[in-house]
Amino acid sequence: MPPRGKKRRRATSTAVKEPASKAAKGEAQKDSEESRSSRVKTKRVESRNVPESAQGEVGAKQEGSKKVYTHWLMKSEPESRLEKGVDVKFGIEDLKAQPEQTACWDGVRNYQARNFLRAMKVGQEAFFYHSNCKGPGIAGIVKITKEAYPDHTQFDKTDPHYDSSSSKENPKWSMVDVQFVRMTKRFIPLAELKAHHQVHKTSGGPLKEMALFTRQRLSIQPLTDEEFEFILSLEEKKP
Repeated sequence: MPPRGKKRRRATSTAVKEPASKAAKGEAQKDSEESRSSRVKTKRVESRNVPESAQGEVGAKQEGSKKVYTHWLMKSEPESRLEKGVDVKFGIEDLKAQPEQTACWDGVRNYQARNFLRAMKVGQEAFFYHSNCKGPGIAGIVKITKEAYPDHTQFDKTDPHYDSSSSKENPKWSMVDVQFVRMTKRFIPLAELKAHHQVHKTSGGPLKEMALFTRQRLSIQPLTDEEFEFILSLEEKKP
């Protein structure tokens, strides 16, 4: 999100990272109920040790032998946290305050999460998930406005996400631009999603294999159409 005014910082992780800064995107952190989940410069929580070839797929439309996702969940940290002297806080209210309510999602330093960023298409929607905070959960919806391009923070020595092994000729890390769409009609907490996941594991419901619980450390996660629609339906229900 930096290109459009204030840079978005997200939850991040070093040895185990998870993407994100809208840069509210980062990695490797504790998320109350999420076992050290995302860092999104404020958004992420992935492991830098995941092999570059790892794609991590959870279930989506098939295009030949490749799964294609059209919805996402992106984690970001809404509470202040210093990383190498820089506050990586970036909640949905910070996104709304950006010019055109748009920002880049930088700082992802996990190959699997990066690959998911690279799979995103303009117009696709994602849940903005508050992570590594007292009350984690889904706060709103954003849409992709620019597809993957080199993450400038990998070249900035003053940035917490600087990567000396990456070059401008062959950049390792990518980011996308996202724009605020709307707040969810109510905040959907992690605890509620987890309760449905537990039931669906037995009943075969939409959230039975949701990445939020099967790949907790990833700050960028794919959602199937069924998962996205089911979570949207929760807006209308009392917790």
